[in-house]
Amino acid sequence: MMTEEKRIIFITDLIDQRIRKEKEIEYYEEQLEEIKKKLFWLHKEKQLTEIIIDIIEKEKVVDIREKMYERIEVNSSEPDQGE
Repeated sequence: MMTEEKRIIFITDLIDQRIRKEKEIEYYEEQLEEIKKKLFWLHKEKQLTEIIIDIIEKEKVVDIREKMYERIEVNSSEPDQGE
């Protein structure tokens, strides 16, 4: 009788432990999903930032090129000092 009681207690402890582990697993799976969502949006925001930086850098290059063309046009339209 004494050993049967110990077995029952032991089995209930195992069942309780299993239930706790299942709940813990469920909790961490939910956390993992939340982290995956946040990570997805962080990657999207990073890509957007890189695109904006790229656009700004290309715009600067275009501006420099336009300024150079403007200078060339101004210099070529001015009369030569030697004339």
